[in-house]
Amino acid sequence: MALHIVLVEPEIPPNTGNIARTAAATDSVLHLVKPLGFSLDEKSLRRAGLDYWPYVSLEVHESFGEFLEKYRGRRMWLSTTKGDRLYTEADFRDEDMILFGRETAGLPKDFIEANKEWAIRIPMSSDTRLRSFNLSNAANIVLFEALRQLGFPGLE
Repeated sequence: MALHIVLVEPEIPPNTGNIARTAAATDSVLHLVKPLGFSLDEKSLRRAGLDYWPYVSLEVHESFGEFLEKYRGRRMWLSTTKGDRLYTEADFRDEDMILFGRETAGLPKDFIEANKEWAIRIPMSSDTRLRSFNLSNAANIVLFEALRQLGFPGLE
């Protein structure tokens, strides 16, 4: 039993590091879709202090198209400020995938439009200075709602 966190073209290393730590702590699978805004080589990971990296169940995909082809038919929730439905209204199930886009651009707009019924959002102030939550915070908010719905499987 596992949930899947999918980061499409993440740009900021600390965000991905924080999400990787959450994935390890919750037995979730982390998917990174290239291009990445950082290196995953051992030297870079060690320098970033990611000593928990060996505990991360990680899949790296060469492109968004490759990822979509590999997981065609899977349930994918799109976390986006463009979603009509709140993340708490999603009916999460085992093996669901929760997708998050680049920090500066989000998920591709055409992909969101084609899958609008799977687009979910976190409520926030209408204050226009707030564009969206930090990626690692948003991933934690949505992931823990999914885990709550599933009864926190395997977690103590």
